[in-house]
Amino acid sequence: MTKRMSPVKLSARGILHGKQYPGIHGKVVDWADHAFEEGILYIRVRFADRTELCWRIVSSTAIEEADLSDWKTGNFRQLRVFAQNESNLE
Repeated sequence: MTKRMSPVKLSARGILHGKQYPGIHGKVVDWADHAFEEGILYIRVRFADRTELCWRIVSSTAIEEADLSDWKTGNFRQLRVFAQNESNLE
């Protein structure tokens, strides 16, 4: 017979993860919604005191690298780098 382990008990603080927003604690939520407008995701939480917390979420595409290469011999030979993401530079 295997012995069951008791569940780990976490405090409310131990469960919270991520960013906390000062001034929000204790507010009463009236409603919440989300909407997509012009490629932006808006997530809104409206409180009973007529204040609102809103997240605007966007994604973007960045060129990591643009180069010219020679494949005539079947082997890659880089001729020129046109653009390189700064995070790739050492």
